[in-house]
Amino acid sequence: MKKGFIFILLVAGHFSIAQKVVSNKSKTTFYSSALLEDIAATSTKGKSVINLLNGEIAFSIQINSFIFKKTLMQEHFNEKYMESEKFPKATFTGKIQQWEIDKPMSKALVLGILTIHGIANEKIIIGKVSYTNNKLIIKAKFDVRLQDFDIEVPSLMFQKIAEVVEIKVEYEYPIHEK
Repeated sequence: MKKGFIFILLVAGHFSIAQKVVSNKSKTTFYSSALLEDIAATSTKGKSVINLLNGEIAFSIQINSFIFKKTLMQEHFNEKYMESEKFPKATFTGKIQQWEIDKPMSKALVLGILTIHGIANEKIIIGKVSYTNNKLIIKAKFDVRLQDFDIEVPSLMFQKIAEVVEIKVEYEYPIHEK
């Protein structure tokens, strides 16, 4: 558990950076596999900040920034399921609890609060962290149960929309050497 914080302190001490670094590149995708149709969407509009001194991390994404292959699917997603006018953002705030620093790409364990559709739930996310070419890159894949966030799927749509959706995030943070 302390390895991650030691690494963060080493990174912060080695580079001329502020305590907090902001991502300059992001990709968030979700995928729902169901009997009749798979649903996938991507957004590159996510924002994130990480505090290199204490391991705190936060992500935020506008729900209506997800792009679908089918316009009608995107419309239904925003209006019927996510109610993006009422609940415009999904957020995650947490703290890195574990970070294996002895590997080029290491696992990271983050505990935090995921808020979607106005509902906040505790979430444990296991991801990967790497540092290359003056960039800290964080990647994670995790599942979200729609029921946990009061996202209702009409019984007529149960064959088109899965109850569990896979989320993938990738955020890049520029780190400048001294």
